[in-house]
Amino acid sequence: MMNPRTAGKILLEWYAGARRDLPWRKTRDPWRVLVSEVMLQQTRVSAVVPYYERFLERYPKAEALAEAPEQELLALWSGLGYYARARNLQRAARAIAEVGRFPETYEEIRELAGVGEYTAAAIASICYGQPHAVLDGNVVRVLARATAERGDVAASSVRVRLKEVAQRLLDPRRPGDFNQAMMELGATVCLPKGPQCLLCPWREQCQGRAEGIQAELPVKLNKREPVKLALELCVMVKEGRVLLRQRGSGESRLAGFWELPELRDVPAAEREGCAGSFKHSITRHDYSVEVWRAQPAKAPKGFRWISWDELAELPLTTMSRKALEMIPEYPQR
Repeated sequence: MMNPRTAGKILLEWYAGARRDLPWRKTRDPWRVLVSEVMLQQTRVSAVVPYYERFLERYPKAEALAEAPEQELLALWSGLGYYARARNLQRAARAIAEVGRFPETYEEIRELAGVGEYTAAAIASICYGQPHAVLDGNVVRVLARATAERGDVAASSVRVRLKEVAQRLLDPRRPGDFNQAMMELGATVCLPKGPQCLLCPWREQCQGRAEGIQAELPVKLNKREPVKLALELCVMVKEGRVLLRQRGSGESRLAGFWELPELRDVPAAEREGCAGSFKHSITRHDYSVEVWRAQPAKAPKGFRWISWDELAELPLTTMSRKALEMIPEYPQR
């Protein structure tokens, strides 16, 4: 087991010189940190940065988001994916606005909609200096390798064990920096494939490296294979308008979003040709999508002709956006 004081000193010294220049690291405003943590859930940093900056320009305080129409919020979030995050963030903003302040303890932060143990620990440590260790995917990978953990990291007993290790290693004097250093190490050095051990500040302390099994860790059993699906999307444009439908409020996925029809939705449409194809993944589903141009036809029930200007203010599904980007008429922004 690594010595917490030595490990913490080595990690923080490394972080001081290796940390990336990211916009959310320039603030301790808990609202801004909350926005960043929610956006970063299952999403790459490079994808989040422009959304984060646009979002906070529109909603610099929780009160601004609390009062925003949902369609405006979803339009701004469109393309970032996992839209339940946006709705939960608005619910959290309304709770904050109702109380008149951001919660200041781990337990209070944990009560906000969409906030789990990891996000609450991140905000409590970064913004309020409270000694709560984080345990996200990056940190799990680092600790599993550092301790040569051979158990399935999806098992609750293993997660508890790794959380205890993280808490012991946490530097109580600089918990926010320590947590961010742990996440940075996993994101930039202790990578899922091909860990860069020679660049790691913990290379001499890492038990997995000492045993030569670092590339085999962490252990993930019973990983389900993705479901492969094929789609044919149809783009019909008439007088500066495109045919779309809005998903119902009761639909389990992407409720309220607008999307292109599939070819099977418009059987009377006459195909003009394939505009291209792309791959798209949603959780466990891998889609192969073909984009077909078609002559304008009568709009089926539930579909509407939407102008390009109107579309700019509506939430559009990512697959539909990718498809529209393949046609010259689409006014890309």
